[in-house]
Amino acid sequence: MKRRFATAGTLLALVLGFGTLPAAATPSGTSPASTPTALAAPDISLTAVRAHLDEFSAAAARNGGNRRSTSQGYRDSVAYVKGKLQAAGYTVTEQPCTSGCTSGAGPNLIAEWPQGDASAVYMFGAHLDGVSAGPGMNDNGSGSAALLENALTLARENPDLRNRVRFAWWTDEEQGLNGSDFYVRTLSSTERSRIKAYYNFDMVASLNGGYFVNHITSAAAAPMKAYWDSLGLQPEENTEGAGRSDDYSFERYGIPTSGYAMGASARKTSAQAAKWGGTSGAAYDPCYHRSCDTLSNIHTTGLDRAADGIAYTVWQQAVGTGGGGTCDPAGVVGNGGFESGTAPWTGTTAVIAAHSGRAAHGGTRFAWLGGNGSTSTESVGQTVTVPAGCTRASLDFWLWIETAESGSRAYDTFSVRVNGSTLATWSNVHAGGGWTHRSADLSAYAGQTVTVTFTATEDYSLQTGFLLDDVSLSGA
Repeated sequence: MKRRFATAGTLLALVLGFGTLPAAATPSGTSPASTPTALAAPDISLTAVRAHLDEFSAAAARNGGNRRSTSQGYRDSVAYVKGKLQAAGYTVTEQPCTSGCTSGAGPNLIAEWPQGDASAVYMFGAHLDGVSAGPGMNDNGSGSAALLENALTLARENPDLRNRVRFAWWTDEEQGLNGSDFYVRTLSSTERSRIKAYYNFDMVASLNGGYFVNHITSAAAAPMKAYWDSLGLQPEENTEGAGRSDDYSFERYGIPTSGYAMGASARKTSAQAAKWGGTSGAAYDPCYHRSCDTLSNIHTTGLDRAADGIAYTVWQQAVGTGGGGTCDPAGVVGNGGFESGTAPWTGTTAVIAAHSGRAAHGGTRFAWLGGNGSTSTESVGQTVTVPAGCTRASLDFWLWIETAESGSRAYDTFSVRVNGSTLATWSNVHAGGGWTHRSADLSAYAGQTVTVTFTATEDYSLQTGFLLDDVSLSGA
């Protein structure tokens, strides 16, 4: 969790410091038997969460003892999380923070499970970076590990989803919420509107901590509070963390937020100690932003309760009928209008820009491939999952071809490829007419995760430019 000082433009009532979890034993962290809906959510393995923490600790130990966003320890943590998610079947995007982040900071990591209504996204995030003073096991290995095991459990269970679930691990939080700010700031207004709630998990295993819920009386917080209420924990509002973690990046754009926290440097009151156990007058986390924030600084009971509460919230907000086997193509293509930077597009991403002299089909940015007038090949592509329920699926896009070539011979070509196989080709012969709707049939790939690539190839002379915009998937 980032240390934030009250200034003009910040919340002046902010309590500096973040906290930790109660040391005294309290009710079991398993799903509450008194709440039938909670039983539908799986119990998250504490052993598996601890194993992820072990890996984060090892990453720090190999790299100078920390996982600061600019360090190899952070990059090793990203690689570990990414590898686990990819093995589970997620399409994972590393998003470089190209503005507003500390120089040399590693990427955000985004993973989305490709089921459910893509216009109703419930997002769950935690910052993966730590401070330079120590390995950052509670702050914020705890939130990152609990989130990772939840993502892996969702993949193993593979329930039908009525809404979409997206997971994120943020960079550069400790330096000013920079990674999450970049992510939300570079989304289009349409993409932001699809996020119905964002849930944040920052320091969920504090040794002397409490049970805190962000915006505890809000609709977004209802399932989080309900789970901890069912354990008799009597959670409280997270006043210490207000405006100090990545949920604030989403709040600034009007996206509802909630989450769990267990406290940082603020001190436990006598009333809280009586309710939760632990030591009154002492900091929630005795090792906040210190070298002693190691594996010994983890309250396992609290970590277990937080991990299970995340699962309960995922199941309450997203799991249900109507998602798993339906044809739901909305949002399958990420950043199809090229308005939000370059991710998740790969390849010759320098071709994506607000090019002067040509108007985009929609917005201000598009991809301009070719147009060099010399031997060249340029391409952009991304990995997409075609919904299993689609009997018909079409990759739709707008293409503008302009050329200095003449005649009916194809000198310069533009092709659509799936996993390297060409589905459709246009050339200089098809030039003229400005923006024209084009499509390629992806029906044969229903239920598959494939790589779609647009490639422009020019010969040695006379240019042909292929302008690409507003890529999407449609189906039935």
